[in-house]
Amino acid sequence: MPRQLEENGLKPEQFEISDAMILYLIRYYTREAGVRQLERTLGSLARKAVLGILRKKFDKVVIDKDLIHEWLGNEKVDYGKREEEDQVGTVTGLAYTSFGGDILQIEANKFEGKGNLILTGQLGDVMKESASIALDYVRANADRYGIDGELFAKNDIHLHVPEGAVPKDGPSAGVTMTTALTSLMTGIPVKSNLAMTGEVTLRGHVLPIGGLKEKSLAAYRSGITSILIPKMNEKDLEDIPEEVRKAVTFTPVATVDEVLANALTKPLKAKKKTRTRKAKTNPETAALPAAAAGQPAVQAGDVA
Repeated sequence: MPRQLEENGLKPEQFEISDAMILYLIRYYTREAGVRQLERTLGSLARKAVLGILRKKFDKVVIDKDLIHEWLGNEKVDYGKREEEDQVGTVTGLAYTSFGGDILQIEANKFEGKGNLILTGQLGDVMKESASIALDYVRANADRYGIDGELFAKNDIHLHVPEGAVPKDGPSAGVTMTTALTSLMTGIPVKSNLAMTGEVTLRGHVLPIGGLKEKSLAAYRSGITSILIPKMNEKDLEDIPEEVRKAVTFTPVATVDEVLANALTKPLKAKKKTRTRKAKTNPETAALPAAAAGQPAVQAGDVA
């Protein structure tokens, strides 16, 4: 900021901007790994302040949200917000991009069909594989999760990741997709204050991911209060700012079962298996010939 004041001929007492307003500019008017865009934005505000002072509209400028909207227009960046209510088939995932962390909603829906899996949202090959693994895992464990296996054959399933114009890829959405599908097929909502990240295997293990610090910051910024992370990423919690660790509950998980137990609003109940009762056999007559056991013997003429 001092450099922008000097370049635009402003004295410190003529231009005032708080840390809160700088943070607001960072979150809603810039989206980059560095600070170039922020510096350009501050320069734009400084030049408009100079113009106002020269026109004698004011002697000093105090930057607030109203003035930012007037001079820079509406907010340029939307970081996304958590869901307000628990929903079936909708889960908040965490992504790591070139601009830092971000949240993404993964939505699942089903309708009458022939068992097809439909994927939309400009997903890359790795993410498509994660979706296939998630569906196969849920189908394989349908009985344990109380799901009617026939639902998979009689319905098409659609997985969508919003903001379809933005390409997405990476394995860390595995747990999110698995949870979305389980929620969809059981009808049990997912907690709205919770986000998750982690890769899933066909055996239901949760594998470690990268960018946990950036993902956690994005979740915190969006109002998330609970995050499920892979057990093997527990060591990375030291890198997360203390402010975030105090506000967000981090729960390490090693299996999909642990993920579902923490993410769903109700516990899963396994399907009850129907048992067929076998007719009791009298041990005294079991080894006797048919005639001796009280049954008519088969005659040669009876055979066709």
